[in-house]
Amino acid sequence: MSLKTFTLGDRLYDYCLSVSSREPDILRQLRQETARHPMAAMQVSPEQGQFMALLIQLLGARKTLEIGTFTGYSSLWVALALPPDGKVVACDVSEEWTLMARRYWQQAGVMAKIDLHLAPALDTLAKLLASGQANTFDFAFIDADKENYLNYYEQSLQLVRPGGLIAIDNVLWSGRVADPQVQDKSTVAIRTFNQALHADERISLSLVPIGDGLTLALKR
Repeated sequence: MSLKTFTLGDRLYDYCLSVSSREPDILRQLRQETARHPMAAMQVSPEQGQFMALLIQLLGARKTLEIGTFTGYSSLWVALALPPDGKVVACDVSEEWTLMARRYWQQAGVMAKIDLHLAPALDTLAKLLASGQANTFDFAFIDADKENYLNYYEQSLQLVRPGGLIAIDNVLWSGRVADPQVQDKSTVAIRTFNQALHADERISLSLVPIGDGLTLALKR
């Protein structure tokens, strides 16, 4: 987990932000408040949030999915990039964490765009599929418990339309995935996930070394 693109040194990282970052004030305020949270490292970096917003615009996305919302930073980036009739279906299990998210969504004027489901994400995704929403999402972002990444991915792949995009966070895991000495459950789960996507012919694939590693899977 990383609050910046961990593969860059501080000087080069600061330079990249100085010539690229266009983080709106409302997002900067949310990021700074989240930085005081004991689980602050769960938040995506500003350059990754801006990159995801650009992907939303490139896709012409209107209907998006987020698995793991935390304090709402990534969902706010996406919501601001969506058209007025766009929608984010956000999945989380924490009432406490998402209270901050809802406060900032309200301030940013995007509350009507975000449909928050406080329940285990696998249950929410199953309900979306059961209600006939397969192949209707333009974009999905997965950033929750790592041991369920493959399960989240399989359900998201059903929900996303052909030509839609799934983005998966933390796939480099601060470099631990490349260290065979590290064998904890989360690291092993991410390694297994990365290998599975590499062999998955249902998608076009790119792993982008931004933030803590972001895999992009385009559904064929």
